[in-house]
Amino acid sequence: MLTEGIGDLLPMKLIIVFLLFVLVYTSYGQNGNRSAFDEVHPIFTTDRITADGNLDEPIWQEAGMITNLWQQFPLDSVKAEGQTEIKMAYDEDFLYVAVRSNAENDQFIVPSLKRDFSFQGNDNITILFDTYNDQTNAFVFGMNAYGVRREALVSNGGRQSGDFQSSWDNKWNGNASRHEDYWIAEFAIPFKTFRFNEGATEWRFNIYRNDTQFNERSTWKRIPQNRLIMDLSYMGKVIWPKPLGKPGRNISIIPYGTTGIARDFENLEQNSADFDADVGFDAKLAVTSGLNLDLTVNPDFSQVEVDQQVTNLDRFEIFFPERRQFFLENADLFGSFGLSRVNPFFSRRIGVARDTTTGQNFQNPIHYGVRLSGKVNDRLRIGMLNMQTAKESDNGLPSFNYTVAALQQRVFNRSNISFIFANKQSINPSESGGDFNDYNRVAGLEYRLFTNSNRWIGKAFYHQSFSPENLDHNFTQGAQLEYQRRKYRFEWAHVMIGNGFEAEVGFVPRKDYLLLSPEFQIFFYPSSGIINRHSFNMDTRIFFQIGKDGNQFIDDWGIGERQFEFTWDFQFTNNTQGSIQSTVNEITLLNDFDPTRVQEDTVFLPAGETYNFTDLSLNYESDQRKTVFFSLEPTIGQFYNGFRTGVEGDVTYRFQPYGSVTFNFNYNRIDLEAPFKTADVWLLGPRIDVTFSKKLFWTTFFQYNNQLDNLNINARFQWRFAPVSDFFLVYTDNYLVDTFSNFQKRNRAVVAKLTYWLNI
Repeated sequence: MLTEGIGDLLPMKLIIVFLLFVLVYTSYGQNGNRSAFDEVHPIFTTDRITADGNLDEPIWQEAGMITNLWQQFPLDSVKAEGQTEIKMAYDEDFLYVAVRSNAENDQFIVPSLKRDFSFQGNDNITILFDTYNDQTNAFVFGMNAYGVRREALVSNGGRQSGDFQSSWDNKWNGNASRHEDYWIAEFAIPFKTFRFNEGATEWRFNIYRNDTQFNERSTWKRIPQNRLIMDLSYMGKVIWPKPLGKPGRNISIIPYGTTGIARDFENLEQNSADFDADVGFDAKLAVTSGLNLDLTVNPDFSQVEVDQQVTNLDRFEIFFPERRQFFLENADLFGSFGLSRVNPFFSRRIGVARDTTTGQNFQNPIHYGVRLSGKVNDRLRIGMLNMQTAKESDNGLPSFNYTVAALQQRVFNRSNISFIFANKQSINPSESGGDFNDYNRVAGLEYRLFTNSNRWIGKAFYHQSFSPENLDHNFTQGAQLEYQRRKYRFEWAHVMIGNGFEAEVGFVPRKDYLLLSPEFQIFFYPSSGIINRHSFNMDTRIFFQIGKDGNQFIDDWGIGERQFEFTWDFQFTNNTQGSIQSTVNEITLLNDFDPTRVQEDTVFLPAGETYNFTDLSLNYESDQRKTVFFSLEPTIGQFYNGFRTGVEGDVTYRFQPYGSVTFNFNYNRIDLEAPFKTADVWLLGPRIDVTFSKKLFWTTFFQYNNQLDNLNINARFQWRFAPVSDFFLVYTDNYLVDTFSNFQKRNRAVVAKLTYWLNI
């Protein structure tokens, strides 16, 4: 039996050596398999173009046109039925793109007039620019048939849905016009909105379109069905007639002012609402064409959209994505280390502290933040972040300083070696009496593999933490390797997290285990019938308990948990999709656990018990082109020592183009052995989105969660009175909804905020 540290893990060492060999070996082949690129040649103009969607400027008659887009859905081997024509022009300050999208008629689907719309269920086109030709990051600009715009950033090659960051904002112009059997979108994007090298002669480029009339998705560069439509491996080229100059001075100041009233009704010492007013600003400065400096002073994030609550039946913390604008550009440079279960830097930890008496999270004001990120040259990216939070005397916490440094050096063609250092440092800790570490630091090194075709991707990493306790097993290491072809996909992943690995600015919901996780998936593409494509997937997860956490229930290196997951994914030709999944679980609890979170404190599943249970779930998503569409996920099966039936989903009614009403729901009935009482766990979340125009938006979100005994109401009014400049009015209310509360008020706030984006 293996009883000591990883020094005795000979099989694990062999696995790591083998994976490193494969990662490096496959990297050497990255310069092969290059296919000829399609090209678009923008035409230079001295006349300023008005991006109004009319294309009445003479330059558009002279500009060359590209067309012949390929279907990506429902097929990926034929040309699109609804063809798209693209032209490009530019002057000293702007890149102009004109797109004509041919259609059957003028009945286009546009769910709302709100910016940053969803690609699905929406007649729209999206253009992507990989300005550094690295197949890793891209700027995204989109428009629908009503001229509503969106912008985003793509990172990590666009391989996973999380690589699309739609919260990014920037200044650009554009509009659309609708006609009997086509619609036109016209873009005017300032060069200073991009990041690129002075003297560049070419960029990588692609365009993709969602056509609700022909029920197809199409792309300029052909992309296989089993890849995401934003995959940066498949792009053509923009060839500039002459090398590009400097993008021009790019300095933006975004001041804000906020005022509001708030009352905590659970604080008996507060007899009336408190009034508050504040000011602050953000700033963006292009240090070079590739490096950007972000500054924030006294930031306020009250306008950020509220997180959608979830029902938690698991033993561990749930991940929520970052939405705050300050952290988004080049976010992958800081946040893509490790794997989903062990990330050394999670930006949402900054500005959130834990009450040392109650264990609850609360907002921690930020005094300032500085962030330098971007490209030093074609092969080197850097990121530096420093933020200072306020002292929380009532909770016994000092002020903390957060410093993060990240380096990413490209090797071979697309792969890279990356380094991260994160430091959380208390300021004057002797003046505070709470429970906290004076400092917490994490350093890590990674090798990341990306081949040109994205057939091979993977990473290998080692991270180590440092804290005053000087704990043993203060490390994590792991590797992931994926190989994908049209008809099959294989993935190997493993991660080891020592019990002493403390990453206070990271996301590490579980420690003291070794996870081995092989996965295999096979794809099918029927030539006829109602199914467009489907796949079978088997995922295995085996958790070995290292044994340094002091638990008495599992032998060192014994198996603490096993999961076998079998999934059939399917997509129909009518644009509906879904999956059927069965999961077999074997779990030994290391701590007392109440999965319902609504029992009495003395009722729980005891630590040390082993549970074997199997469940079955179905997921179905209807056609989003319909006026009413829905998703539904029923679950049934064993659950620990009992039984669980549940259903999760949403129903949306669209009143085009002014918005939608959505009803989100999650219900679970959990029947465990005595002394548990049968639990009905509810989460209900009606949401109303109204877009009065392209500048006026109103959203109201209700969330009832009986796990938290809370009813939350959040209403947000937004007036975009100038480009990327807004007035927000936000109302938040929380009520206690347990059996004896009679909807007792918990806290309430009304906040008004004004921001203005000023280019200097």
